[in-house]
Amino acid sequence: MTTTAPPPRQSSEEPARPGLTARVSLGRAFRPVPSEFLLITSAALLLTLFGLVMVLSATSALDGAQNPFDHVLKQGVFAVVGIPLMFVLSRAPLRFWKRMAWPALIAATMFQLLVFTPLGISANGNRNWINLAGIQAQPAEFLKLALALWLGYVLFRKQTLLGDWRHVFIPIVPVAALVIATVMGGKDLGTTMVLVLVLLGALFFSGVRLRIFLLPAIGALGAIALFALTSPDRMRRIMSFLDQDCLANYLGDCYQPLHGIWGLAAGGVFGVGLGNSAEKYDWLPAAANDYIFAIVGEELGLIGCVVVLALFALFAVGAFHIIRRTDDPFVRIVAGGITIWIVGQAMINVAVVLRVFPVLGVPLPFMSQGGTSLLSVLIGCGVLLSCARTLPDRRAAVAAPARPARRAAARRTRG
Repeated sequence: MTTTAPPPRQSSEEPARPGLTARVSLGRAFRPVPSEFLLITSAALLLTLFGLVMVLSATSALDGAQNPFDHVLKQGVFAVVGIPLMFVLSRAPLRFWKRMAWPALIAATMFQLLVFTPLGISANGNRNWINLAGIQAQPAEFLKLALALWLGYVLFRKQTLLGDWRHVFIPIVPVAALVIATVMGGKDLGTTMVLVLVLLGALFFSGVRLRIFLLPAIGALGAIALFALTSPDRMRRIMSFLDQDCLANYLGDCYQPLHGIWGLAAGGVFGVGLGNSAEKYDWLPAAANDYIFAIVGEELGLIGCVVVLALFALFAVGAFHIIRRTDDPFVRIVAGGITIWIVGQAMINVAVVLRVFPVLGVPLPFMSQGGTSLLSVLIGCGVLLSCARTLPDRRAAVAAPARPARRAAARRTRG
């Protein structure tokens, strides 16, 4: 009788088979994303789609010689480019964003300086647009993201030195002041305020001491106040905002704020119906841009406004969860700066429409007409989603403490 020898056991040190390696790599590529990733993505896509619908409605009151779909098609092109770009950038590793911090800031600043060349366009006293081959662009929109990335990288590198005010101020304050000065030179107070918010948000989330944080905060507020006081046009608008009897200046600086409030009031709870706005017929200036929230309130009523605010709230919840859960200072600072930019700008825009703030010319993120604004916000969302992919797996974190307890219980049972 012959016996067959059992097959030899494979050594534990034997390299894994290629097929198994491929399956493991594929699993890592398609592993489930965190809930924060889904919250931010859902809110961004819904707000972009909502914005396209409202841009179509707000720009439909045109002369017969114009195509009512021209504006929404231009906006749609930037959405078609920006949404896939957002998902592509969400795959970028953190080392890519660290390497891009300085080049992005330099490139965005050089792009912003084009407004002072013959390519620059002045409108309503501000010089913050350029015309490239018949396409208007606002370079300052990309400065917001570039500044957030650069601040995150520099503060991350100085994380152990932030207790000393000299390491906080240099090179943060000189470089940020130079970048913001390129926007102040164009007399764009609204964008200047958003850039200051990004700076203060990055300093706050970097964990600097409160006494060190207060100095740049006071300096920033003082610079904005000086910027407003040195412009007669800006002071006139601020004083009209504080005027209780704004009807007396109806044909002046109160014209746009009053029609924005009247549009919201006309909508009531349920609105007058999508496409039925009366203010968009040349009554409300910038109906598709800075005052698109007033058209939302007029056509879709209080319910439409609450939906928009709820979507921004979902976006903020997902973004702040990234800040709270991450252990990486770079992720915390960059995500904090981008969140303060997008959510803070949305709050400023809504406050202007509600006449809580004076007219500042700040668009509503995702929704206002403007290709560069939409593209920059979607790229910023791509950076946020890239940060979300670095979050630790909650299921692994919950299961890890349970394993030693199970081993101890098993030993006691065997004993």
